[in-house]
Amino acid sequence: MRGLKVLPSGRPGRGRLYVNRPDGQAVAWYDRQTNRISVLSDDHDLRAAVLAALRPYLGGDWSIGPPPVPTAAELRRLHLPPDDDLAPNRPGETLLGELEYGAAGGGRNRHRMRRHLLALQCTGAELDLLEAADWRVVHDVPLPGLGLLDHLLIGPPGVLALRTVPARRQRAHVGDLLLAVGRATPTSDPRWIRRAAARAARVLASPVTPALSLADATRVEVAPTLRDVLVLQPPILTATLRAVPATLKPPDVEALFTLARTTTTWTD
Repeated sequence: MRGLKVLPSGRPGRGRLYVNRPDGQAVAWYDRQTNRISVLSDDHDLRAAVLAALRPYLGGDWSIGPPPVPTAAELRRLHLPPDDDLAPNRPGETLLGELEYGAAGGGRNRHRMRRHLLALQCTGAELDLLEAADWRVVHDVPLPGLGLLDHLLIGPPGVLALRTVPARRQRAHVGDLLLAVGRATPTSDPRWIRRAAARAARVLASPVTPALSLADATRVEVAPTLRDVLVLQPPILTATLRAVPATLKPPDVEALFTLARTTTTWTD
């Protein structure tokens, strides 16, 4: 069978590869997480053509067969309207829109927003690398009454509510109640992320760890009394998170991810 095209879906390196007919109809897909090819027909010629199309992308011990029976989380995700899906959000999605269409406050405010956006993108890029290790991340999660949660990270060690703070190549000090960057006025980020994590825990019915990411800091000092907020610093952020012991199984991660990526989960 000629004319089959291989098209990616989802974030680079993690999403499926779909095999489509020339008219755009999908006939198979390759799940790079499970190394499995699912074919929507028992036709042997089609299976051979699918294998030929996917051959350059296959690695390791792959398997092929009919699509697996979807889990309850997958069924909910299949019925999720695109406008209600937060998973495609890029880091700083809201800031990107505001900068593109004009932000109020003049040049100084736009400079501050661009600096914050770069910090969000730096942290977000690191978090996205964890998806190859069975983590899932949602950016720009709306928390009515609190604003936007920069990143919600779900993985084997549990759920983290993460707020990114641009440190601007300065020293940062994180205390129980306040966070200070350089000589700027201290902010209440530790208190805010605690409230955000508590809100997320109620919504997801799962423990959520509050975390702060200090992007581009020359040095980070953490008060010895601060024990309930995880303080992270790129570029060693992913290494720190990979070392945390696992508490969630892959089906639990996927179920929480499906719930977290749904806009109405947070807004209803």
